[in-house]
Order: sequence, then structure tokens, then C-alpha cells
Amino acid sequence: MKIFIWLIVVLMLGLPVQATEEVLSFENEAQRRLYLQLTAELRCPQCQNQNIADSNAVVSVDMRQKTYDMIMQGSNRGEVLDYMINRYGNFVHYQPPVNRYTLWLWLAPLLMLLGLVGLQLKRRQQQANEPLSVQPQPESLDAELDKLIEQYRSKK
Repeated sequence: MKIFIWLIVVLMLGLPVQATEEVLSFENEAQRRLYLQLTAELRCPQCQNQNIADSNAVVSVDMRQKTYDMIMQGSNRGEVLDYMINRYGNFVHYQPPVNRYTLWLWLAPLLMLLGLVGLQLKRRQQQANEPLSVQPQPESLDAELDKLIEQYRSKK
């Protein structure tokens, strides 16, 4: 009986969490899809790499509301993105445009890959140019160890 009461208490504690979801009404399905696409595509300027659909930061709530308002006023995807980028910068869009400021974002992975390939080729070339080292025979190791032990004992 106690378990049943605890189960009901735990379930009741979860009710306020469900009540925090936004309820937005759209005129048609295309507007709803556009809204969902944009909120997933826009990054929260305050959060660590989180889109505005998943963030509860104040700035994300404001961005979601502005996105909704613009869609309801008839703005298309490009207009909403332009507004958000002009207001918050290229950081808010997960796919920044290619320009002189963001070029390094696009080229960095390629340059890193080329650097790693170059290092690997250089390492292989060095290994190919090195002469094969002769491994000491176990008997000579024993003789060297005996010699070192003898030198150590003679110092005492």
C-alpha cells in the first residue's frame, strides 16, 4: 500500500513539468513545419551549442516568439534567418555563410585532415629511410648487465 501511495506522489510531482510546453496555433501545416525547422536550425546565443527549440534561456524564448510572430505575419524562411543573423550575428545559424569572416570555419577541417595525412606520409618516409637497427643478442645483454653490476660493486 505504501508503494502505491509513493507512486502516486511521484507521478503528481511530474505534472507541473508537462504544463510548461508552449502551445502555438498555426493557420496551416506549412507554417508549423517552417517554425519547427527554424527553431531547430537557430542556435541559442547564450547556451552551449543548443538550438532555440531545446533551450529555456530567456533569449531563446524571445527568439522563438519572434520566429512565431514573423511566420504568422507571412515572412518566409530567408527573411526570418536574415532578421536573426542581423540581430544576433552569424553564430545563431548552424550553417554560417561562406565569407571572409567564416572561411576558416569551412576550411579548418580540410586543413586539419591534410595536415594529418602529411604527418603520416612524413612518418612513413622517415621509417623507410632509417636503417634496420640490430637488436642486441640476449647473451650480450647479460654480459653488459654483469659488467654494470661489477662496476657498481667496485665503487663501494
